Amino acid sequence: MTLPAVGGVLLEQFFSREFVQGLLLHALPALFPFLLAAAATIGLVPIAILVAPRLGLMKEPGDRHIHLRPTPEIGGLAIYLAFAVAVVAYVPISRPVVGMLGVGGAAALVLMIDDRFKLPARAKILIQAGLALLAMFGFGYLISGITLPVVGLVQLGLLAVPLTLFWLLSMQNTVNILDGVDGLAAGVVGIVAVVLAIAAASRSHEEAVLLAAALAGCCFGFLVFNFNPARIFMGDSGSHFLGITVGMLTIFGVAKGVVLFALVLPVLALAIPIADTAWAIIRRRRQGVSIAHRDTRHIHYQLLDFGLSQRQTCLVMYSGTAILGSLGLMLFGHRRILTVAIVVLVVAVSTAIGEQIERANWRVPAPGLKRLLGSE
Repeated sequence: MTLPAVGGVLLEQFFSREFVQGLLLHALPALFPFLLAAAATIGLVPIAILVAPRLGLMKEPGDRHIHLRPTPEIGGLAIYLAFAVAVVAYVPISRPVVGMLGVGGAAALVLMIDDRFKLPARAKILIQAGLALLAMFGFGYLISGITLPVVGLVQLGLLAVPLTLFWLLSMQNTVNILDGVDGLAAGVVGIVAVVLAIAAASRSHEEAVLLAAALAGCCFGFLVFNFNPARIFMGDSGSHFLGITVGMLTIFGVAKGVVLFALVLPVLALAIPIADTAWAIIRRRRQGVSIAHRDTRHIHYQLLDFGLSQRQTCLVMYSGTAILGSLGLMLFGHRRILTVAIVVLVVAVSTAIGEQIERANWRVPAPGLKRLLGSE
């Protein structure tokens, strides 16, 4: 197959032949679960908004929360149900797929208890570990080996258990920390899901493409109601569902259980929130408080302190995720077109923020820098 020329330049200069063939083969089927998941989410969220007050699932303003009025906190259940509808409709049923639905559903339901009654930090950690262990031993989600350059495949043996446990716990906590600004967690996870779908398509992994497309559809559908000003929050049930699902999807989708160049793709795509989570743990240990202690020193809060609005903060984080995810996709056959995409994103963000700064005569306050460094 010879790819057509555009403007005298062969598309092969931008994409590998295998990537283009895989993308064309899988892109159209992935559109259907994406659209169904998005439509189902848009249909279910208004029902969730009506039900939330009766269940006591309302988040009050105050403390570290930046919203100004009581807001329904039951979006996680709507996101999961929409995801389940799309998966059942379009994805062939197998043990890993059943596991993703089962563990994700358990996360959404069990963490609703935390949204309602605010469980202690230790109880939440135990729930997170239980979900991870269920995925690992109940449905076979294990990182069994690592493919290294020159060395080749290295079987992890017993190390597969702690490594996978660490990965699934990390994903849950990373997405949970992201859920502090309207639309941030849903948008970032939606972008990561698109990145995973593209990577899986280039490797002809049809099930993973469909699963990732359904997850992306749920996230973008939820943004209709969750983008600032949010009419509903996903709550811990939603952030933990998204976190454990992304964790399982990366194991299942990118390398089918054997890590090819480890988990570089999702790690790069989520590099900003992962680094934020790691720094929060270090910061809290230095201050002598529990690593589960909640504060407002995460990156998205710092961006708000520096003068960005919630929408601008989301734009910055979305763009960072897309750029870093594109860098990760280079490992899966992409070439120069990614440079073009990165430049376009950088220009778009720089222009939007520059215009806002010029209009507002914005200055970076020193207290924001102090808080970022953890010196107060």
